Amino acid sequence: MFSANFIRGVCRVSRKEASSGTRTMASASRSGGKFKVLIVGGGTGGLSVAQQIYNRFKSAGKPLGDGDIGIVDGAENHYYQPGWTLVGSGLLPKTDFSRPLASLIPRHLTLIPDNVKSFSPETSSLTTTSGSNISYDTLVVAAGLQTNFNAINGLQAALADPSSGVSSIYSYKTCDKVWTDIESLKSGNAVFSQPSGIIKCAGAPQKIMWMAWDRFRRTGRKDLKVDFYTGMPTMFSVKKYSDALDALRVQRGVGGHFGNDLVSINTDNRKAIFKKADGTTAEVDYSLLHVTPPMGPLDVFKGSSIADATGWVPVDKGTLQHIKPEFKNVFALGDCSSLPTSKTAAAISAQAPVLTENLFALIDTGKVGTAEYDGYTSCPLLTGYGELMLAEFKYGLEPKESFGGIFDQSRSNRVFYHLKKDLFPYAYWNYMVNGLWFGSSGLRRPNFD
Repeated sequence: MFSANFIRGVCRVSRKEASSGTRTMASASRSGGKFKVLIVGGGTGGLSVAQQIYNRFKSAGKPLGDGDIGIVDGAENHYYQPGWTLVGSGLLPKTDFSRPLASLIPRHLTLIPDNVKSFSPETSSLTTTSGSNISYDTLVVAAGLQTNFNAINGLQAALADPSSGVSSIYSYKTCDKVWTDIESLKSGNAVFSQPSGIIKCAGAPQKIMWMAWDRFRRTGRKDLKVDFYTGMPTMFSVKKYSDALDALRVQRGVGGHFGNDLVSINTDNRKAIFKKADGTTAEVDYSLLHVTPPMGPLDVFKGSSIADATGWVPVDKGTLQHIKPEFKNVFALGDCSSLPTSKTAAAISAQAPVLTENLFALIDTGKVGTAEYDGYTSCPLLTGYGELMLAEFKYGLEPKESFGGIFDQSRSNRVFYHLKKDLFPYAYWNYMVNGLWFGSSGLRRPNFD
């Protein structure tokens, strides 16, 4: 996720240098009008690519004007979502992972504090929920995905009930309840679920399970039973890491129940109902239940010509340009895209410079550039306090490791743990959202010539 070059760079570049002139409130917000580059989404992908695009044009001696790049997002706050696992593990307060979105928009970018109601790529425009029509020369879609808490019967009520024993790290509102439930559990069964299908950071459901297991062990609660119920057929999608994780599961006495999707929760009787691949169901008693809800495309994409039949924005897996020739001025990255790789912040870090280069070439020459994304993504898998397995891979589920020459990355170690706990959050707020990090290239913008 972070190359050795990047880590060395963090030591060389001061916090002041990294943040100077970037964490100011946007000088103006506007509705309607036209932008040279319009970005939908002010999350990890949107903020990273907005700044990288601005910097790319400036470095080429063709600077964009203030306000030429617009960001459409009605959210009040921006979250560092990988930090929610740290909150659920009792390591850091959740306030460390939230900042007002407007405070992260530099004055040369324009924030449109609104959400998209509909896309019209045929006319290079979109309509917002407030009724404004915004046009663009080039569009970048970085809108993320949605977490479907309502897809599991009884889940929303259980999360709202402080005594239910049900929690989830998959929202800012509920991630601290995870730690409360872990600390208050004295006996019984701790059940951790993961759905089949696409989710954000597919390793996170077991990260919090391993942290809970270790916490129980460290605090004299070794008699607690821990079970992992997953809709997936294995512990992880990449065989190298999956085999290591399954061996760890067996060694630690954690139950593994594969092909099981959580469909309903009965808090009165503390029962979780799972549906199996053959259509049958199983009732499981729980004392603590950590839930990873199903996820999917945002509703705004459903039925839109900008999306495919399943609701993802279809892009070339190398260039990140829309696959429809008539929408060649549309790009997408991150969770909302059709890219066949894990949906993580690490993936975005590798996608953003590729998209930036290809978008720059399209505007500058009329043809998309030659930069290619190889599917790189990373999952820093917490396996306990003071230990972490760093899974890194690319298209084809093939490992692509930054430290493979130094460590066996299928084995947990303390160095990787401190990257996740200490370095990554610092780097995110000071580098990534400012467009100053380029994935495995660290602080150096890749050369795609």
